[in-house]
Amino acid sequence: MAATVQAPGSVVGPPTSVWVAPDESWAITTGATRADPAGPAGISPDDRVSVIDLASSPPRVVQQVTAGAGATTVRVSPDGSLALVCNRTEGSVSVFTVRDKRLAASGRLDLGRQSGPSGLVFSRDGKAALVSRNFDNQITLLHVNGAQLEVDKRPLTAGVAPYTMDIAADGKLAAVSNMGRGNGDIDTVSLIDMTASPIRVVETVGVGLSPEGLKFSPDGKFLAVGTQNGTTKPPNSPFFHQRGTLVMLAVNGGRLERVAEAPIGRWSQGIAFSRDGTTILVENMVERELSVFHWDGRRLTEAAPLPMGAGPAGIGTAWP
Repeated sequence: MAATVQAPGSVVGPPTSVWVAPDESWAITTGATRADPAGPAGISPDDRVSVIDLASSPPRVVQQVTAGAGATTVRVSPDGSLALVCNRTEGSVSVFTVRDKRLAASGRLDLGRQSGPSGLVFSRDGKAALVSRNFDNQITLLHVNGAQLEVDKRPLTAGVAPYTMDIAADGKLAAVSNMGRGNGDIDTVSLIDMTASPIRVVETVGVGLSPEGLKFSPDGKFLAVGTQNGTTKPPNSPFFHQRGTLVMLAVNGGRLERVAEAPIGRWSQGIAFSRDGTTILVENMVERELSVFHWDGRRLTEAAPLPMGAGPAGIGTAWP
C-alpha cells in the first residue's frame, strides 16, 4: 500500500463511501457507524465525513464535517461544486457546497426514516441525481438546481432493496444492485436509462445471492457484480457457500448478458477497475484482502490477492 490514512469508516452501507477527485489530489470518505459499547451490537450510527489531501506526503485528513446519522455513499457533482451524502439511518441526503477542496454544509433533504437512502449517482450534466432507497424498495430522482434538491413525483422501481449504484462514463446508463431479503432467493441488478424522458428502469436480470458490489468498466461495455452468495449465512444454512462470485455482464444497448464469472472471497464489498479496464479488484471483508483479476473482455484470470490488514469496505477511483 502506498499510504494509510486514519479516518472514520464502516462496513455498514454500500461500498461507495469513498469519492476520489478526477485529478487524484483529494478525496472524501464517510463513516456510517462507530464503536459504541452501549449501542446495539456494540455500534451506533455515525455522521462524520472526512476530506483527505492526497497530494500531501503522507496523505492526511484536512477537514471533518458532519452529515446525518448513518452517513454512507458520498458523491460530487461533475462540475465539482456540490457533494451529496446519503444518511441511511436518518433517512436523508446531506448537501455540501465544495470550494477549494473543502465542504460547507448547505442543507439536508428529508426522505423519511423508512427510506434508507443508500446509493447515489449524479447525471453527467449534474442536473439530476438518483438515490436508492434500500428500506422501501424505491429509487428517487432528484432535480438539482445549484444547492437545491427537488424530489421528482415519479419514483423508479428496480427490485427489492436497491442498494449500490453506479453510472457509466458516458452517462447514458446507470445501474443498481437489488440486495433482496437475504432469504436465499436469487437477487438482481437493474439498468436505468438516463437519456429517456422520464428516466426509467429498462432491464433487470438475476445474478445471484446478495449482489453488493457493482461497477461499470471504464468504457461502459461491461458491468461487474460481486455477489455474497450466502457467505454470511451459518454453515448449516441450505444457502451457505464458501465463496462469493464475481459476475461479468456485457452491456449491449440497454441489455445485460452474462459472459463470465469467478469465485471471490466472503462478505465481498466494493469493486474497482483499473483505468484501462483490464484489471479488476474486489474487496473481501472476511479475508481482509482484495481479489485481483485480469480481464480481457471474455475471461477472468485470477492473480495473487492483495492483503489489506483490515476488512476493506469501501473503494473509489479517480476515473469512472
